[in-house]
Amino acid sequence: MSGLRLRAAMASVVALAFATPALAATDVEATVTELAHGWAQANYQTPEKQREKAFEALAAKAATATKANPDQAPILAWEAIILSSYAGVQGGFGAMDSAEKARDLLLEAAKIDDKALGGGIYTSLGALYYKVPGWPIGFGNDEKAQQYLERGLALNPAGIDENYFYADFLLDQGEKEKAREYLNKALDAAPRPGREDADAGRRQEILADLQQAAE
Repeated sequence: MSGLRLRAAMASVVALAFATPALAATDVEATVTELAHGWAQANYQTPEKQREKAFEALAAKAATATKANPDQAPILAWEAIILSSYAGVQGGFGAMDSAEKARDLLLEAAKIDDKALGGGIYTSLGALYYKVPGWPIGFGNDEKAQQYLERGLALNPAGIDENYFYADFLLDQGEKEKAREYLNKALDAAPRPGREDADAGRRQEILADLQQAAE
């Protein structure tokens, strides 16, 4: 991917309507739901050749939401998650720009409310740090990745994403036996109400990693 080893882990999406200057709590929740479903659609239900345009459009929607609500950690975090996946399908210098912006948004979201997505903010940071190449190309750092991933797990020890990404990191480090432990925890995670589309796609990634860990 032209210098990045980011993987999307992270079609048209429904247009979002944003109130200004700030969204009410119920509107924040609705916006986050729209972004989450848009991400799942772009990541898991869109043909590979169309994913870049799908994520580009979704990233623009998320940026509009963040601009209107810069103090809402869940919205900042979801823009970051979308940008991370966008980086995975972009390639080139644009991908690195998207990854760096995603990192900065996650760090800002953590300052506002690091528990906004359970362990999701730290898990997303950890994923970026092990999937982005290190210096001089990028900011990747396996030590930081592990620290963030473990913080995410501490906040949500039974979460599907927290266990999956920690396992994927371990697999990347060659620790297959330990990775299988966390992959099985991810596979056993309770379904997330309203996130059935994301859960289905994530479980396919878990099964693929389990097969890799068994080789």
